[in-house]
Amino acid sequence: MTLWAFLKEIVVFITVNVFLFMTVALFLAFISIQKGVIVIVGLCWFGPLLTSYFLEFMKKKPFYDGVIENVENLDQKYLLSEIMDEPEFLEGKILYDILRTSDKQVHEYVNHYKTMQSEYQEYVEAWVHEIKTPIASSKLIIENYQGGPIVGLTEELTKIEDYIEQALYYARSSSASKDYIVKEFRLKECVSKVIKRNAKAFIHKKIQLKLSEIDDVVYSDEKWVEFIVNQVIINSINYCYKENSFISIYTTNHEHNLILHIVDNGIGIDEKDVGKVFEKGFTGENGRIYRKSTGIGLYLCKMLVDKLHLGITIKSQKDVGTEVNIIFPKSKLVLLES
Repeated sequence: MTLWAFLKEIVVFITVNVFLFMTVALFLAFISIQKGVIVIVGLCWFGPLLTSYFLEFMKKKPFYDGVIENVENLDQKYLLSEIMDEPEFLEGKILYDILRTSDKQVHEYVNHYKTMQSEYQEYVEAWVHEIKTPIASSKLIIENYQGGPIVGLTEELTKIEDYIEQALYYARSSSASKDYIVKEFRLKECVSKVIKRNAKAFIHKKIQLKLSEIDDVVYSDEKWVEFIVNQVIINSINYCYKENSFISIYTTNHEHNLILHIVDNGIGIDEKDVGKVFEKGFTGENGRIYRKSTGIGLYLCKMLVDKLHLGITIKSQKDVGTEVNIIFPKSKLVLLES
């Protein structure tokens, strides 16, 4: 709050008082009142008036300067009323009460939507748990059936399972709580589980798997990492159409991190689309041509990787192939403390 801004607020009132005083002064002069008396009247008129404005300015300035400073420093502006002191002048008290009321309503809305989100997440998790049983039963029935018309149905059911799992992790990822546990695990076991899950797809599409020896130990949530690796490998499988298709999986060690590389020689991604593949709902040219992408898989991977404080990058060249790198920091302190 500057002095100039304050004066602009009272300039009209001061101007009216000057006009009135000039009128009174002219009248006093007209009736032959001495100039000294007119000056004394002027001092009595403007002295208390200007003094009261000066005291008002000195009282308001610290309060409003403090409000402005707090707003600028706060990340969550709606918490302003939580940290500001209640002022002692009427105008400030009115503002303070308005902010407190607004803040209280914001908290009520936030709690309401948190409850709704929590209930939605519980429903999705329960639904996923329930739907897995009939799918597993269907796959068992199909495996025991020797007829031809249902060939390929198991693969379709596996895709349904993957989409259901994707929905589950999407629901969990939007939760404000940390629904994961960081601990030490062997990356090889995680990768092996994913390869086993997709073994039939590898065989069906005749994709060669080039798996290097992976002896590395990483720190993260094993289930979440398994989901991320699975999403990347499903993408690689979906976009391998060449006769000699392959997917290569290996790790490289660096000073501060370990990188899991998943490389394929599939159709690749157009250069203009590479920078957008982690955006929600983005399918790009490949999604439009092959109708394989929902635009959620890689978006979800990026979201989960960020929550786990890992890293993910992608390099691709159209008609050559794609390389996805999942980066694990070597220091578990970084993961546990962040």
